[in-house]
Amino acid sequence: MALSREQLAMRVAQELQDGYYVNLGIGIPTLVANYVPEGIEVMLQSENGLLGMGQFPTEDELDADLINAGKQTVTMATGASIFDSAESFAMIRGGHVDLTVLGAFEVDVNGNIASYMIPGKLIKGMGGAMDLVAGADNIIVTMTHASKHGESKLLANCTLPLTGKGCIKKVLTDLAFIEIKDGKFHLLERAPNVSVEDIQRLTAGELVIPEYVPEMDLPEVVA
Repeated sequence: MALSREQLAMRVAQELQDGYYVNLGIGIPTLVANYVPEGIEVMLQSENGLLGMGQFPTEDELDADLINAGKQTVTMATGASIFDSAESFAMIRGGHVDLTVLGAFEVDVNGNIASYMIPGKLIKGMGGAMDLVAGADNIIVTMTHASKHGESKLLANCTLPLTGKGCIKKVLTDLAFIEIKDGKFHLLERAPNVSVEDIQRLTAGELVIPEYVPEMDLPEVVA
């Protein structure tokens, strides 16, 4: 059973540590703001110039002028600050982000990532992705394991234009949590009720499978 978008965000949130500064990319990564574990404090950064994003707003909290990089309305946590995008990217380029979470079209066994365009299709541009993958050491990619046509997105070599080279170390898909090292994918965890065989079948790049692969510890039902 593949993970939902919310469960992907929940599993990423388990990687947060107290005191982290975290950049959340557009799409599934933004949902991580709703699942920060109790007992820790993190500062969530949006590259358009907000440090200290809170959870998504309720109808009563909605402020159309307060948005993240994906133009979604957000809230501000206690201690948040607002600044211009130049300062925001100085923070990213200066290596002051402890964890970056972003989506991708493809990732390969060498840690390369393709995340910003599919040739022949209209795109808005790369956005901040190039800076994020170049400026952060700790990056988690979230994406579906395969395309809607059943084609693997975890490849021996990316086929799409690259956003960054040799920069990805961990990938969380709707089927598995995977580490990239030594030119191979290493299976760390599997989604509940997903078999190792299914993961292997949908992984085009070389996959190292340990003797025991635990299931992710996640709630069974997500509202």
